[in-house]
Amino acid sequence: MAKSKLLITFITLFILSCSVSAVPLKLLSPFRVGFYSQSCPPAEFIVQKYVSKFVRLNPGLAAGIIRLHFHDCFVRGCDASVLLDGPNSEKESIPNKGSLRGFEIIDAAKAELEIRCPGVVSCADILAFAARDSAWKVGNIYYQVPSGRRDGNVSLILDPLLNLPPPFFNATALRDNFARKGLTLDEMVTLSGAHSIGISHCTSFSTRLYPTVDPTLDPKYAAFLKTICPPPVNGTTTVNPTTNLDSLTPKILDNKYYVGLKLNKGLFTSDQTLYNSPLTKKIVLNNAQYGYTWATKFAAAMVKMGKIDVLTGTDKGEIRKKCNLVN
Repeated sequence: MAKSKLLITFITLFILSCSVSAVPLKLLSPFRVGFYSQSCPPAEFIVQKYVSKFVRLNPGLAAGIIRLHFHDCFVRGCDASVLLDGPNSEKESIPNKGSLRGFEIIDAAKAELEIRCPGVVSCADILAFAARDSAWKVGNIYYQVPSGRRDGNVSLILDPLLNLPPPFFNATALRDNFARKGLTLDEMVTLSGAHSIGISHCTSFSTRLYPTVDPTLDPKYAAFLKTICPPPVNGTTTVNPTTNLDSLTPKILDNKYYVGLKLNKGLFTSDQTLYNSPLTKKIVLNNAQYGYTWATKFAAAMVKMGKIDVLTGTDKGEIRKKCNLVN
């Protein structure tokens, strides 16, 4: 009888110890890979489905989604504040207005998720998943995405101007800008490789063409760009066409962006400076030579960027019902 009581006591204590040790693990991990494995198992598949559907029809949306994620994380952290509507929101800021793309992918995924798992999956996580799936779709670059982000409820028109690096930054300014977000020099150069896909309006680089051509720009490439971007009239740009960010493989997320820099075909000052500056030239050369290594670094840098100032737990942010509106 005494042995039975002792055995029952031991089993009870063992169960209690396992339960107690399991609780802190959950409490300490509100942001992790597989966050929705129990609360909404199909979450990542649903996002992937809509990325595949839309990007198949318009490959440029992959670049748009990756850029959306970057513009979100660098302003107030990865909280989906870039998705909010409003006359004074981030969408209306100069770096974003009229140039952000991919909202329809996020909205479509969110609409199905609200039917399947209402009030569970955040817009910030949907955007992070979609950026990962976009990188896979156009670059065969895959990585696991920690999730558990919550959505912010503040979006201010001035914030992008104060946080996003403009296209005229030099290497030192870029380094300092990324460092403020906790990203290293190598990660800055590596993430810049996202410019191997996507497009840009002429106004973002026309100062390299007019009134005189930037000497760091390949003359033939400059002549080509002039056929797309007309000179301003009386200091005013009347039309604003677009061109590919990367002239070599504009629809593939790869390391050819860095090869283009070696050929002086970086579209922005902030692109070409990476090759011209002693601060970053060696990194550019390595990325240009070793495509697999760059892709591996890009995946790791995207994961790290996706962790910037995330809102987690139950006391911060919210789970929006619609990604363009606060609850």
